[in-house]
Amino acid sequence: MRKSLLAATALAGLVIASATPAVAITGNYVEDYEHPYVGLVTTFDAEGEFLGRCSGSLVTPTVFLTAGHCTDDVATAVVYFQQDAGVNYDPETQLDPVTGYPEFCAGDTLGDVCATSDEAYNWGFDNFAGFPDTKDLGLVILDQPIMLDEYGSLAAVGSLDRLATMQGQQDVVFTASGYGLSYSSPVAVESFRERLMASARLTNLTSNNTGGFNIQTTGNGKGKGGTCSGDSGGPIFYGDHTSNTIVAVTSFGLNSYCRGTDFSYRVDTQAAQDWIRSIIGDEEFAQIDIVAI
Repeated sequence: MRKSLLAATALAGLVIASATPAVAITGNYVEDYEHPYVGLVTTFDAEGEFLGRCSGSLVTPTVFLTAGHCTDDVATAVVYFQQDAGVNYDPETQLDPVTGYPEFCAGDTLGDVCATSDEAYNWGFDNFAGFPDTKDLGLVILDQPIMLDEYGSLAAVGSLDRLATMQGQQDVVFTASGYGLSYSSPVAVESFRERLMASARLTNLTSNNTGGFNIQTTGNGKGKGGTCSGDSGGPIFYGDHTSNTIVAVTSFGLNSYCRGTDFSYRVDTQAAQDWIRSIIGDEEFAQIDIVAI
């Protein structure tokens, strides 16, 4: 999903003048079979018109965490959890005949590896107003529970604070997972529409672009990868590809061609977790696994 961020220029000057929502995994990525709760969400407005696609994570059987700019003005959604959710997409019919992407859950997949929703929430994202605290978190509540052996965990409040002055002293690795573009240039784009993952290195938590609300990572270098269009809302895990602990959701980049500098919105803050609790209630929030790192 892409959204105009022209307002960001006026809010923060040249610092984020070219920021764009992130939407797929680029660079040295691999297919992601490690995180079956990471899904591809397609969204529609009140008239049923297609708005776009993003990524996200189930943190309970019905609570799907994504980015706020992915749920803005959304009336209904379909969420696919197949690793290759859109890989058979036919440009002529504009459908994947195997999964039903992007419009419906095909065959017997409803309530198994696909779900619908008519309940989406945006914390307060408004074209990057309030930058760097963009409140770029969203929730999609599924109509059908997806029963899995595991779900995404949330990092405990304040988990990343200890890294704010240490990023230059250690090699801190995060792993991104999502669906979308894997190559973007002025002349061509490439999208597999399947779940991919890649590791990146922490570069900043306290700059003008992060300010304690965002994580800046770089996917440049051997064995590393970044995010791009379609990865928005997808999880940023603390650690390598085996981690289930979500510290942030993919939010934006500084280059429309996804050249390796990525920003994600933190979920390890009291305000972020209080907002999630306010939407789903205490009982449902208690089902989320909270992990200290």
